[in-house]
Amino acid sequence: MDLDPILLSRIQFAFTISFHIIFPALTIGLSSWLAVVEGLWLITGHKVYQEVYKLWVKIFAVTFAMGVVSGVVMSYQLGTNWSGFSDSIGSVLGPLFAFEVLTAFFLEASFLGIMLFGWDRVTRGMHFASTVIVALGTVTSAFWILSANSWMQTPAGYEISNTLLFQPTSWMEIIFNPSFPYRLLHMVIAAYLTTAFFVGGIGSWYLLKKRNLPHARIMVGMAMLMAVFVTPVQILVGDLHGVNTFTYQPAKVAAIEGLWETQKGAPAILLGWPDKTEEKTKSLLEIPKLTSLLLTHDPEGEVKGLKEWPKEERPPVAIVFWSFRVMVGIGLLMLATGLMAIYLHFRKKLFDKKWFQRWCLAMTPSGFIAVLAGWFVTEIGRQPYIVYGLMRTAQAASPVMGRHVLLSLVAFVVVYTFIFGAGLYYIAKLIKKGPQPFLKQDDIYGSHGLNPPVLRYSDA
Repeated sequence: MDLDPILLSRIQFAFTISFHIIFPALTIGLSSWLAVVEGLWLITGHKVYQEVYKLWVKIFAVTFAMGVVSGVVMSYQLGTNWSGFSDSIGSVLGPLFAFEVLTAFFLEASFLGIMLFGWDRVTRGMHFASTVIVALGTVTSAFWILSANSWMQTPAGYEISNTLLFQPTSWMEIIFNPSFPYRLLHMVIAAYLTTAFFVGGIGSWYLLKKRNLPHARIMVGMAMLMAVFVTPVQILVGDLHGVNTFTYQPAKVAAIEGLWETQKGAPAILLGWPDKTEEKTKSLLEIPKLTSLLLTHDPEGEVKGLKEWPKEERPPVAIVFWSFRVMVGIGLLMLATGLMAIYLHFRKKLFDKKWFQRWCLAMTPSGFIAVLAGWFVTEIGRQPYIVYGLMRTAQAASPVMGRHVLLSLVAFVVVYTFIFGAGLYYIAKLIKKGPQPFLKQDDIYGSHGLNPPVLRYSDA
């Protein structure tokens, strides 16, 4: 049996990175949300905010740990399965990964312990500062990782030797490459929306069960604020990102739109099926001239079709085409959720309508699905290149045997299923248990206990 090691290596990396990305997508948003919740507790003094924090900081800790573990695995794969990539690109991307560790990871690791265990050991201000610093660390981590990945999409600030070794010539151009600002904003906002709908879904479940109602109202209310105000911003940033991609990666845009022929006044195909054999997209629903209008700001603007590139230079069309529509469709559902929330808020029914609670519960995983779909578009859309237009994926692979890659892939699937399944099970148990009331010192020792009461952070 002839096993293709390059295909299997791509499948293995796709599996591990798809599994990994769901955890940073939650930790980036959850850490910032926890900082807001703790800030509200400090301002208002309401215990309910503190109790919400204590529940979600446990979920954050488990998610953070799983994100770190799954991220380490990917780093090893760059050496085992993609040694050609490491050899050629190491001088450019290696320092970016090192900056991420030296800034973001050390920042998070230094203050995470205070955030998790410092309630009775540090002042209120110090604990709040630790939460804010951890949140800042997660965004800083996203900064460096997105910079590195964006460079692979739109390389800049380099020179190439005869042996295909990339050498940096300008770190400013490398870090702030042409697609980086758009992709960073798009991913960070996506993480915030992912967290909002996850938290809002759990809050809606509590409302349906008539449990922890004050806590549930905070979760749902803050989630809907994000849906109302942040979703439109994400749609705008996504549009700007699309125009940037049209400039620097036109073949990817042609696959996204399912366009085979270069057209002026290109339509937006909402539903259809790209047929690779016939080199034609069988359209079921389209809006005339909308693609040209969005990408060129001219309804008669020209958009290149896939036939402008040789077949071996084209990305896989169907998965890019449909992944993009899944991402955009979920974004529109998030926007619709925000509009429904506005309507119910002004009718003073936001926390009372069971149909809306069920809808929010159904939307709980929507952010994760949209993030995965967006990354499918990004990564598969730049194929057959690993560094767009310069280095093909086949050149980056290690000289390994297919059966060895298959064996490690099976091992990853088995290990991930058991280890991370246990982590997800623990998160589910925490959610089911729900927020717990804080006990005061007198509740522990009694008002006439032998041990004198000590001022606790939770009493402040």
